[in-house]
Amino acid sequence: MTAAPILLTSFQTWRSHQRSNSSDDLLCALQSQGRLPANSILLRNLPVSFDLAPIEVISELRRQKPRAVVCCGMAEKRAYLSWEQQAKRAGRQTLQTSFNLKRLIYQTQLSQISYDAGSYVCNHLYYSVLEAAFAQHEPPSVVFAHVPVLRASTQRFIQRDFFKILHRIANQI
Repeated sequence: MTAAPILLTSFQTWRSHQRSNSSDDLLCALQSQGRLPANSILLRNLPVSFDLAPIEVISELRRQKPRAVVCCGMAEKRAYLSWEQQAKRAGRQTLQTSFNLKRLIYQTQLSQISYDAGSYVCNHLYYSVLEAAFAQHEPPSVVFAHVPVLRASTQRFIQRDFFKILHRIANQI
C-alpha cells in the first residue's frame, strides 16, 4: 500500500542579508538524509508574494491531492519551531488547523504551538490554503510551521522535532 502524499512547502529568501531560508534548509536536510515520509511532495522556494505563493500551493494541492499539507516559513526572531494553530484574515475571521497540535508536538524539544502566524505572506498563504482545503470534497489536513534560523546549537533538535512531527502526521492521514 502506498503512503498518502504529504505536500511540503518552503519559501525563498526575501531580505538581502539572508543567505538562505531556514524552512527550505530544513526540508533539504531531511530530504538528503532520507528522513521525509514516503510519498512526500516538495514545493520549494515559493515566491514571497501574497498573490503568487497561494496560487502555486493551491494549484499543487488540486493537482496532487495530498492528504496533508505542511507549509513552512522562516521566522528569524523565533527560537522554536512554531506550529501555527490558526491563520487570520482581515478583521477577526480565523481558520484553524484540523491537527491536534498538542499531540503532534508531544515530547519534542524545540517545538511550540503558536496562535500568531504573523501578518505577512506566511499568514496569508496559510489562510488561503486552509480555505482552499476546506472547500474540497475530501479536505486534506493543513498546518503551517515557522522555522527559526537553524543554528549549530539547535539545528539537530529542530530537525529531530520536525522529523518526529512529520511522521506523526503521516501516521494520522
